[in-house]
Amino acid sequence: MHFTSEQRLDDGVLEREFTLGDIPGILWTPAAAAASPSAPAPLILLGHPPLGLRRMYPRLVDRARSSAADGFATATIELPGSGDRPRLPATDRARAELRRAMEAGEPVSDEVVDALVLPLVDQAVPEWQAALDALLALPELGGPVGYSGGVISIGVRLAAVEPRIVAAGLFAGSVVPRAVFEEARQVTIPLHVLLQWDDEGNDRQAALDLFDAFGSKEKSLHANMGGHTGVPQSAADAMARFFTRHLK
Repeated sequence: MHFTSEQRLDDGVLEREFTLGDIPGILWTPAAAAASPSAPAPLILLGHPPLGLRRMYPRLVDRARSSAADGFATATIELPGSGDRPRLPATDRARAELRRAMEAGEPVSDEVVDALVLPLVDQAVPEWQAALDALLALPELGGPVGYSGGVISIGVRLAAVEPRIVAAGLFAGSVVPRAVFEEARQVTIPLHVLLQWDDEGNDRQAALDLFDAFGSKEKSLHANMGGHTGVPQSAADAMARFFTRHLK
């Protein structure tokens, strides 16, 4: 891991950009008094859609600052095929076909969903694990570790295979391969799943079916009225309380 820049935000949060090989990322840590070798901060990995870190930055930094106020460090990395990383032509073709089918009101085939999501998950999860190795080697960071956000299929795979992640807050999405439903049955950590009831880009029933598939004994579904971008502040507050319970 190589840090390429740093700045102190106005609330005292330290923001550092880094590269892990050719993968860009950002680490946010609370003010020095809350994150130091003598009192390492718990870490939350911030998931996000494959739209590029620069485009997602305003939302990510808001989430990071809220988490820092609760004493958590947060980190994120650029997903495969996003930002300045090399494109994934097969994934781009599948995304175009998905968009075409949705605009035409046609069902999306399992083949398209698999082509869109599975290569991304297969590449992104080992990269997240490599980032976690590097992050936890920093003296100011410590466990336990949580995962928050999307892509939900990435979150499911990480929750199933990465023992250092002890709790996950997932943003429901319905473009999920059938194989991920099977992986969800292997997930046993506490889960907090956020669902926007009127999300125009998601199939509500598919999201409910995935929630039902999770093998966790402690799992909660928080559904709110409104579209994809209409998440109320109360939902963010509930997610924060979830991580405080399980990471402190």
